[in-house]
Amino acid sequence: MTGKVHCYKRDHINTDEIIPARYLNMDKETDLARYAMEDIDPEFIKKVKEGDFIIAGEDFGCGSSREHAVWALRGAGIRAVIADTFARIFYRNCINNGFLAIECKGISEKTDSGDELEIDVEKGVITNRTKDDQYSFQAIPDFARDIINAGGLLNYIAGKAN
Repeated sequence: MTGKVHCYKRDHINTDEIIPARYLNMDKETDLARYAMEDIDPEFIKKVKEGDFIIAGEDFGCGSSREHAVWALRGAGIRAVIADTFARIFYRNCINNGFLAIECKGISEKTDSGDELEIDVEKGVITNRTKDDQYSFQAIPDFARDIINAGGLLNYIAGKAN
């Protein structure tokens, strides 16, 4: 998969910054998408294109456990979030909702907004086409990849029941 980067070179981006609490009365991804990242980057929704990536520092998704954060990013067209590390509950919410979250230590310092990346999930390699560089990450476990490929945990379970 390929896409453009929206890079936020800071740590501890929390779920209230991903989708502010004032919008949690919605549950449709398209509605939530309009407000994704607005307190960090008011122009985010105007810049993002289908298939783009967010890159951030340590502990992305910390704070409240809200699936709305995943829904807002996916609704905005984000294909994956790549961070130095994730808050564990956000990471699991990504998997459970069929959304790709990749931990790649140091990537926030090696990439810039606008870079074009290619990600090989099975090999655990990110190629920065803009900078002609490669970064390795620990491959996503098979069970997690199966859940993501099924479109989320509920779809995965439904598929196993058949």
